[in-house]
Amino acid sequence: MADSTPLLSKSDSSDFDPSSKQPLSLDETIEQCIGDFRFSQLIQVLLVTFAWVFDSQQTFISIFTDSEPKWHCTQPGSEPCSSATDVCHLPDHAWSWDDPARTTIISDWNLQCENSFVKGLPASSFFLGCVLGGLFLATLGDSSLGRKNLLLLSCLLISISSLFISGVGRATVGSTSLVLATELVGKRWRGQMGVACATTAMVGFLTLPGIGYLNRGESWRTLYLWISIPTVAYCVIVVFFVHESPRWLLVRGRKEEAICTLKAISPTNDKAKNMIMALSSAPTLEQESRNVDTFAAFRILYQRKWALRRLSILLFMGCGIGTVYYGMPLSLGNLSFNLYLSVTLNALAEIPSSVITSLIVDRFNRKNLLLFFNMLSGICSILCVVKGKLFTRIQIGLELVSFSSSCTAYILAHIYSIELFPTSVRNSVLSLTRQSVVFGGVFSPVLVAAGRRNDFLSYGIFGLVVIFCGLFVLLLPETKGKKLCDTMDEEEESKEGSACHGTTCA
Repeated sequence: MADSTPLLSKSDSSDFDPSSKQPLSLDETIEQCIGDFRFSQLIQVLLVTFAWVFDSQQTFISIFTDSEPKWHCTQPGSEPCSSATDVCHLPDHAWSWDDPARTTIISDWNLQCENSFVKGLPASSFFLGCVLGGLFLATLGDSSLGRKNLLLLSCLLISISSLFISGVGRATVGSTSLVLATELVGKRWRGQMGVACATTAMVGFLTLPGIGYLNRGESWRTLYLWISIPTVAYCVIVVFFVHESPRWLLVRGRKEEAICTLKAISPTNDKAKNMIMALSSAPTLEQESRNVDTFAAFRILYQRKWALRRLSILLFMGCGIGTVYYGMPLSLGNLSFNLYLSVTLNALAEIPSSVITSLIVDRFNRKNLLLFFNMLSGICSILCVVKGKLFTRIQIGLELVSFSSSCTAYILAHIYSIELFPTSVRNSVLSLTRQSVVFGGVFSPVLVAAGRRNDFLSYGIFGLVVIFCGLFVLLLPETKGKKLCDTMDEEEESKEGSACHGTTCA
């Protein structure tokens, strides 16, 4: 196999010169075509990243659907109701829910007296579905379906289902849209795609308090209906207006479709036209990702020790991030604050996270940033356990800092995983990284339920886990400024300082 997937030739100058003998790699060829950010690319990015709105809604809707509603005594002043703090110690006729029982899953299914595991099971089943969905659907984006079709399939699944099956569909929405957006823009804008996805996720999160407030007193099923119908409309838009990744099409040998996409999103200057014309006459690529089955990407990663090592560390770190990222919002019902206001504040906390990431992502090393925000998130989470009048007043502030820091670490982990692996397995790796974050979320609802009686079982464990898992980022190579490789061979050669990046890799 060629060392750098040569397609075209290049000269010493930045202009295309077909007489030159130096080969252009696939990454460099596409960079020449789409390096400048055009209006057509902006439209594509907005359409693709908008999927994160529905991803966020599906993830955090359980804040309202799984909350434990307030109750009151049916005969005020009577004993033992007036002195009781737990309805499980009262006869059924002595108390009643403030709102109709259908409002939340806890009251609708009579789970109020069950243990923490059972109370957290509805939300945990969603996250478990995400994990399993990621395992079965992840590699479809690199193999048979591609980025666009997998995004469409995932959105359809979350729009027509709920809880576990919804989790299966949600598993690949965010990862596929991020990879597709990244591969539709040039290197200069790559880091900003993670910020764009985080911003749209924040929009989705921010809609939940409004949806919940408008439907207060209604069935929890109504909330799922409100976030499902718009997803169907989005699927129609994806079918007719979203382009497939030209990089994936080329790697899969579908050159004609790739050229059509490049013509649609590339600038109209002579340089881009020349590159596309030369690309149309270049031989079809023979890549390791061609004609493989669904789990070929997993086998490829397992066979390369350096790839397995990188992936294992990413998954371990992602699990720690997910514990806080999902646990903090889900535990808002445990705080002595208005639920709608606290959810709104948490959604708004993603704004500084996106802004900070946008400002620092191209200025500092990925490893240092991930280490810092993991540590900050963990410390603030542990401080939420501290009791006393002073800390009670600032508990919501510590919670917001912890959540915002985990959001920043979440975005950076996505960008990092994209840069650590080549095109042939990139979607699979990113999806697995996201599933590791979700795997941390599987246990969060159970810890949140336990934290209603002891804060350390929620906030304390959240903090310790994210700090411990975050330390492992130090074992990964730095990727800031590296070019995207396209095959595992290229990435392996880059460890020795070849074309893809100049630093030593793990």
